[in-house]
Amino acid sequence: MRIISGLYKSRKIIAPKNLPVRPTTDMAKESLFNIINNLYYFDEISVLDLFAGTGNISYEFASRGTEQITCVDQDFGCIKFINSTAETFEMPIQTIKSDVFKFLESSKIQADIIFADPPYDFTVEQFSKIPDLVFSNQLLLEGGLLIVEHSKHTDLSNVSNFSYSKSYGGNMFSFFEITE
Repeated sequence: MRIISGLYKSRKIIAPKNLPVRPTTDMAKESLFNIINNLYYFDEISVLDLFAGTGNISYEFASRGTEQITCVDQDFGCIKFINSTAETFEMPIQTIKSDVFKFLESSKIQADIIFADPPYDFTVEQFSKIPDLVFSNQLLLEGGLLIVEHSKHTDLSNVSNFSYSKSYGGNMFSFFEITE
């Protein structure tokens, strides 16, 4: 994986092969960040990266100037890799080793962008639990976005607070917003 833009543009990050991850493809990540770039100033937002895996998305935010980034993953190897990479590049990334659902149930951390990249084999009910917990616990700041990455074979358009989705190859991003 590589960092697409910003301070660390073109830097390659090689994750250990034994991590239980499926990093977002560069093409999908570039498309996603083109959308975000048109909506926010990266140096003015906070980010919560759920099911963070390798930290791929968080590195991109950090490279573009975001200074408040929290990664949550339950795998110790993933957390260790993110901490090591963040330290190497001097990126302002905090990590929390936790089951994401338990974290969402008790967290008080609010963010402008909450990005979730759960396993693609989740059921629609499991995917739906993410926005349900984010919105019921008021973790998304006003004007913010919850972005859930999933397979193009999964339809989240009937989930509460759904706004729109974008498809890139086999990847899909569903966007959720606070509704009146």
